[in-house]
Amino acid sequence: MRKTLLALAAAIGLLFATTPAANAYEPVNIVHTERVQVGPYGMTVGFSTWPLRAMQSLDFTFIPDDGIAGKSGTLAFLNPETGRLGRPQPLAKHPRKLEVWGLDIRALQTEGSWTFRFEIEGPAGKGTGELRDLAVLEQPGPPMAVSWSISLIPLIVLAVLIAVAWRRTKSRLRGNGLPAPV
Repeated sequence: MRKTLLALAAAIGLLFATTPAANAYEPVNIVHTERVQVGPYGMTVGFSTWPLRAMQSLDFTFIPDDGIAGKSGTLAFLNPETGRLGRPQPLAKHPRKLEVWGLDIRALQTEGSWTFRFEIEGPAGKGTGELRDLAVLEQPGPPMAVSWSISLIPLIVLAVLIAVAWRRTKSRLRGNGLPAPV
């Protein structure tokens, strides 16, 4: 009993000792920036990956020149595939860089020339601005159909193995349950 309690205490101790490392997060690393004038507000748009590629996750940061305090805003994307402006979404603090607005682990779905439309309301009034002609290159790696096909191979093999095992087990259950004499 004592050994069991010691083992349990050691496991709990290891759990609590490794929790801070598991909760640690990598800071946002901005590798490229673009400038946008949003009415009276200058803003820097930062990207964690450059050049941008379709379907590649990255972080976006939106940093007004005099900070985000006392301001609110929205962001809408103009998708080059549809040619339509998406529904504006509120600019919110980046989850890992709380002093700026941003999007965490986001991907632009199609290649082409994207436009980001910003609206900011703050002490200097309301302003609108766009980051135009943001080039998004084709998706990295093989085409999506090839990727999915390759990734499904282990699942198909597992299904075949389960079917074979099920058939063998079913045929043994139909008999008397004893293996055949040799």
